[in-house]
Amino acid sequence: MGSFLSSKTSAISRVVMSKKQKSLPIDAYFKLPSPLPSWPPGGGFGSGIIDLGDGLQVRQISSFSKVWATHEGGPDDLGASFFEPSPLPQGFSMLGCYSQPNNRSLHGWVLAGRDETGSALKQPVDYTLVWSSESLQIKQDGVGYIWLPTPPDGYKALGHVVTSSPQKPPPGKILCVRSDLSDQCEFDSWIWGLDKESDVNGFNVFGLFPSNRGTQATGVCVGTFVAQKTTTAPVSISCLKNAASNLSCMPNLDQIQAIFQAYSPWIYFHPDEEYLPSSVKWYFANGALLYEKGEESKPVPIKSNGSNLPQGGSNDGAYWLDLPVEEGAKDRVKRGDLQESQVYLHVKPMFGATFTDISVWVFYPFNGPSRAKVEFINIPLGKIGEHVGDWEHLTLRISNFNGELLSIYFSEHSGGTWVDSSQLEFQNGNKAVSYSSLHGHAMYAKPGLVLQGSGSVGIRNDTAKSKKFMDTGTNSTVVAAEYLGTAIAEPPWLNYFRKWGPKLTYDIAEEIKKVEKLLPGKLKSAFDRFIRSLPNEVLGEEGPTGPKLKKNWTGDEV
Repeated sequence: MGSFLSSKTSAISRVVMSKKQKSLPIDAYFKLPSPLPSWPPGGGFGSGIIDLGDGLQVRQISSFSKVWATHEGGPDDLGASFFEPSPLPQGFSMLGCYSQPNNRSLHGWVLAGRDETGSALKQPVDYTLVWSSESLQIKQDGVGYIWLPTPPDGYKALGHVVTSSPQKPPPGKILCVRSDLSDQCEFDSWIWGLDKESDVNGFNVFGLFPSNRGTQATGVCVGTFVAQKTTTAPVSISCLKNAASNLSCMPNLDQIQAIFQAYSPWIYFHPDEEYLPSSVKWYFANGALLYEKGEESKPVPIKSNGSNLPQGGSNDGAYWLDLPVEEGAKDRVKRGDLQESQVYLHVKPMFGATFTDISVWVFYPFNGPSRAKVEFINIPLGKIGEHVGDWEHLTLRISNFNGELLSIYFSEHSGGTWVDSSQLEFQNGNKAVSYSSLHGHAMYAKPGLVLQGSGSVGIRNDTAKSKKFMDTGTNSTVVAAEYLGTAIAEPPWLNYFRKWGPKLTYDIAEEIKKVEKLLPGKLKSAFDRFIRSLPNEVLGEEGPTGPKLKKNWTGDEV
């Protein structure tokens, strides 16, 4: 779907749940709290039209006419709604219909296409009825029919047509794209079906995005959906491709600054948080040390700009960073300095440069100890979870058609979640709110408790609003935007590819035994199995690598 809402997390389940959701006003399109500003001039960013090459131009359409809706099945059993883009700008044609679940306000888009050469887009030669709701005894508005276009030879279908009558759509209702301007798609988030896990009634609806995603990938999401009778068959719908690898619609440096000032999120820390962020410069200037394997007795102070850090190479264990040796300085640096904190921005093209991702990186000198919830018992985990150096991030996804914030990715330990902007909390205009978990610093869109684990056993991630917060717009710097060439000078610390903390040597088994002494007998084995299943990153055995070594640096957030 158009918001790219894959919620791929690493064994994380929210245990503080709201009451059962009610169907939202799906006819009322969500709008950001404040109007979009006028972006600084330059290039094609925010111009409304993107040229994908060979005469194919596309526009993002967010105005819809509802065709059909059902009011059960799908996420939260609230059904889904199906729309046509309407009205279409003169000269542009529909490439597919839009659909979304009814558990959130209407917020999405599809692309419409214009062919400047006469060969990029063609009418289908026929339609196949994929599915209809005629025989279903469900709550629905009339009857829905979903059609798959049959493209001419050498062309691909980019979306379905949805009608409220059994009559085939006219040939010109939708256009197909020439195969060399298409790319392969895969399932994104589940939109509708009566049972996602099995093909009940032989039908499920999923959003789509390109199979190959990243800063160099050319696949373009159309915002349409796929309706199939089995989830194991090849996807019957294609995505578009930025065949020209055109980057002219990406923002320039002035536009980046304006975008971030418009949307810079606020990060709230838990009232009991002891380990706050700092700037990298503050961390280095306050006694952080560089260690080299074989020379452990001779740590080297790090220059404030990181210019004496080893550059490039790989994470080979030859070097690592650590806190100051003197206990007083170590304790002070562990706690960070919120007043001296800074966020670091990485700006990159996504989905064939039709979107800009701005990753907002936050550095913490220290990650505090974890706490567990085992059934009804809350237990501190001693040293488990502690590590030196902690990098966390949010990613803002911005439409290059108009500069609108579409969604935000919240990093959560080794995974994360995309949240559509219609489901975000905002303050001070269009600035989204994020909550950093106590000690672990995972990012969440809502306050409360998230349990990392399964069932009623797991690591607690507690978040709450407090007087400790960071307005990321007050102190930010762009550290990387590769598509701008030499316009951005990357700081030396960004190209330090070793660990930002030492490998800890505490005895995990001993720490687990201390905790198990506090548990009733029947809970000990369940807790032990859970702890041993956690990755080293959560256990705190090793310090993390820096932002450039994360998969999302050149890839999509997953």
